[in-house]
Amino acid sequence: MSTEIGTQVSGGKVQSVTMTDAAGAAVAGAMRADGTSFVPTKPLKYGKKYSATVVAVGPDGQTTEKKTSFTTMGKPSKKTGAGLYLFSDRTYGVAMPVVLEFTSPVPESARAAVERRLFVTVEPPQPGIWHWSSPLQVMYRGPQYWQTGTKITVRAALEGVPMGNGRYGDQDRLGVGNIAKEKIELIVDNATKRMQVLKNDAVVKTMPVSLGKTKTPSSSGTMVIMDKQQKTVFDTTDDPGNVDRYVVNIEYAQRLTWGGEYIHAAPWSVKDQGVRNVSHGCVNVSMANAVYLFNLTSIGTPVTVKGTERKVKPANGWTAWSVGWADYVKGSALPVPPELAALGDPQPSASALPSPSVTPTP
Repeated sequence: MSTEIGTQVSGGKVQSVTMTDAAGAAVAGAMRADGTSFVPTKPLKYGKKYSATVVAVGPDGQTTEKKTSFTTMGKPSKKTGAGLYLFSDRTYGVAMPVVLEFTSPVPESARAAVERRLFVTVEPPQPGIWHWSSPLQVMYRGPQYWQTGTKITVRAALEGVPMGNGRYGDQDRLGVGNIAKEKIELIVDNATKRMQVLKNDAVVKTMPVSLGKTKTPSSSGTMVIMDKQQKTVFDTTDDPGNVDRYVVNIEYAQRLTWGGEYIHAAPWSVKDQGVRNVSHGCVNVSMANAVYLFNLTSIGTPVTVKGTERKVKPANGWTAWSVGWADYVKGSALPVPPELAALGDPQPSASALPSPSVTPTP
């Protein structure tokens, strides 16, 4: 089980904490940056005895030693699992949030304790905050897109941690992600029916698009590419509430939302691209442009859609960037330092010139 040893010193500070198991073997770990507790590197065993020795130093330089022993709880029967979307064999786009999704809802009463057990190390250092977009999903990002070449290391130390409703975390999860060496960004404007492709903040290509028609509008907001499939099938025939059901073979599909919005090749709508919206909510591009985008982007590449009839809904995808920083930090279950809350949002590239929109940009 994952746990930590809290320390409290009056009029001094903790100098060191050492921990051993029942056999006297050392338990590796480190102090939190604020010095409030010692965090073992790996989960402890259930139902086992451990000992800890804390050495504190006072204002006069004198040290005091305190020893304590405890027995961990028994193995729980009701567990909550989690999926961590971060894999060391992949390179991600600059907007890739750390995404943790749970198999059972985490009530608000348990979220602060859970969030406190989510450890993130970013190299080079960049600030960030966790945000609960739903009881089943928490995401981590900074006020700005990640710097190119960034390395992100995550430990969701949740084994045995109370998750609410009598459930406990099933196991720890570790993840390492690397951000791409180039910053790629896609900006789609409904007013012009054009997509701008930016590389390192400079527009390198502009292409016509067709978005969702009036009955099935595309979502506005900043989304990220979540999945890429060279070939797939869109099949809505099992949706009884959809009167416009279809089965279509799709090429070069890049997912933006869980609700089924993609960027993909749509050779049947080339004559409409740049002119009118005819899709069921997807961003339609030509086959040649779809291949170009598919080869350029990564999972985690930001895609901003402007000026459509609706905003993307929270948790309909990895929507960490769909709200501004001031609202994003309100989704943390822990207090946010004022200096971190005051930081701003990503600034639009000077090369990406705004254009008039037929509807207000969300």
